[in-house]
Amino acid sequence: MTKIYEVNYGGRSLTIETGKIARQAGGACMVRYGDTAVLVTACRAGEPSEGLDFMPLTVNYMEMTYAAGKIPGGFFKREGRPSEREVLCSRLIDRPLRPIFPDGYFVETQVIATVMSVDPENDPEVAALIGASAALTISDIPFSGPVAMARVGRIDGQFICNPSLKQQKESDIDLLVSGTKDAISMVEGGSYFATEDDLIDAMDFAHKSMQDVLKLQVEMGEEIGSAKFAPSHGGFDKELSVEVDNFAKDKIVEALKIPSKQESYQRLREISGELLDGIGDQYEGREGEIKRAFEDLKSRLLRDMVLNTGIRIDGRATKDVRPISCEVGILPRTHGSALFTRGETQAMVVTTLGTSEDEQKIDALSGWEYKRFMLHYNFPPFSVGEVKFLRGPGRREIGHGALAERAMVKVLPEEDEFPYTIRVVSDILESNGSSSMASICGASLSLMDAGAPIKAPVAGIAMGLIMEGEKVAILSDILGDEDHLGDMDFKVAGNEDGITAFQMDTKIGGVPLSVLKDAMHQAREGRLHILQKMNEAIAAPRTEISVYAPRILTMQVRTEKIKDVIGPGGKNIKGIIEKTGVKINIDDTGKVNIASVDEEAAKTAVEMVRSLVQEPEIGKIYIGKVRKIVDFGAFVEIFPGTDGLVHISQLAHERVKNVRDILKEGDEVPVKVIEVDREGKVRLSRKDAIGEAAKDSKT
Repeated sequence: MTKIYEVNYGGRSLTIETGKIARQAGGACMVRYGDTAVLVTACRAGEPSEGLDFMPLTVNYMEMTYAAGKIPGGFFKREGRPSEREVLCSRLIDRPLRPIFPDGYFVETQVIATVMSVDPENDPEVAALIGASAALTISDIPFSGPVAMARVGRIDGQFICNPSLKQQKESDIDLLVSGTKDAISMVEGGSYFATEDDLIDAMDFAHKSMQDVLKLQVEMGEEIGSAKFAPSHGGFDKELSVEVDNFAKDKIVEALKIPSKQESYQRLREISGELLDGIGDQYEGREGEIKRAFEDLKSRLLRDMVLNTGIRIDGRATKDVRPISCEVGILPRTHGSALFTRGETQAMVVTTLGTSEDEQKIDALSGWEYKRFMLHYNFPPFSVGEVKFLRGPGRREIGHGALAERAMVKVLPEEDEFPYTIRVVSDILESNGSSSMASICGASLSLMDAGAPIKAPVAGIAMGLIMEGEKVAILSDILGDEDHLGDMDFKVAGNEDGITAFQMDTKIGGVPLSVLKDAMHQAREGRLHILQKMNEAIAAPRTEISVYAPRILTMQVRTEKIKDVIGPGGKNIKGIIEKTGVKINIDDTGKVNIASVDEEAAKTAVEMVRSLVQEPEIGKIYIGKVRKIVDFGAFVEIFPGTDGLVHISQLAHERVKNVRDILKEGDEVPVKVIEVDREGKVRLSRKDAIGEAAKDSKT
């Protein structure tokens, strides 16, 4: 039976239709927002997989090119591996859903969001998350939702719920906020140096805006929801927990205090082995429960240590940032490089400058897009002392790179000021938390080392949270364990003027705004401390780019002269490239970029282009070549592509009866420009040029 639910959302109708499409899925709905339509399905396996002790959730977001009336570009005319945007949208849906499945639910679950129609006014990711929550709500999958998502923009100081694509471009804030009825569970976005209080207000606006969508989903669950599958307990009994506590508590406390991450982990592995040897016979066949009890004990001890003493496992107080070291220019042949080290997290960040030919071309639903700035994040297994097969970037690496890119793009110079394509690569060499934020700090340093005139350096810091009842501890610059065992992972980047990028995830279903506000202001303190350390290494961009980077010289020609630069069949531009070895790009507006590592070659190419497009100047004397003789005068080329007429009366001071008495074709003669008419025809004078030359010789 088809059911359609409707709500006004951001001033537009949002409908959720179910019971008509994909009826064999555990839960399915078609969400329509304007002309954007997303089919979202949710399914689970029959029983828990053997040996699983975690929630195996998979979220796939897919954009079908037919949704925008397009056929895929490239050789293969069908959708292939997920694009970066699809990966990022999959993460946007996954992150607010994952924390609100019940404990002990270890059944493989898959959510698939398929974009089937898209209009230029309504982004599909908001509809996809709402559809995912609705599909889970009406299915038999145990789910503690619902959740909803709102996009927030701000134009002229006014917040906008789910702004159109055009409004997003005009907005100085762009946040995607997910939440439950009572709290915010996920935030992703950035701003042009908005303050902490501005972003708190934006999140509050988003949370209030989504309440009617949450009520609608509750109504759906009550009317058409299936009975929920009961998960296995997945825990351990009290007797086992007490046994593990008695055996391992003191040992774990000592292990957690070991400063070196690898040494601490090694000691914890040893304790886990000792625990299995010590009580394994007593609980034969329950090794999985023992391991879970061990991890639960470790989590409780770490959290209790912070909440009760204010001291963290590495000895820091809650607001302390780990020791920082910054070095720049350490790779001799790269265009810019920086090594940023914070505690046991280290990033080697390298900047490469390229030309417009190096721009990334993206076949998006909205059409071809071009990116002149890319930030790529790599997390090799040796950074955490592991051995793994090297593959392409995973979802985490793509997500971290996108976050760092969002933080840096706000401070990049305009293309007219710095006409380079810029690629920044962050290779994580060592990791113990906050590696994406280290990438942001290293990117600022590396860009300045490369001579890119960024508007200001940007620093990033990762914050954590531990909450137990009324006790709250906000942690600055979190370690890997504090991220894993804490309740929130909150990353913020910016400088003293404000915030450029922001990301927040929770493991407890949501965080009150009051706590988020305190975390934002504490993050500002840490961010400014990190910026101070960065400024000690390099405080401003270098005034010159690397000798190994291409020099790009820019010039402007009139649009009607573009054909003269290119020449018939590309003859002129190819000739310049062959002679000088430069790269030349000319766009439809007549802007010419000439790039070469050899600056002299670039300057030579500029002069060659100028010679092709130069305009005749009235009163200027040129050495021209006679191209054609006619009865009434001679046509003389004063520079390539431009000639003028020397009338017979302008050949000499005395009367000339026959032009050929004075000139012949191929002669090089001085001529003066005496007129350029409205049609661009040039009149020349040989006698005036000779007369001026005679005056100069006398003086």
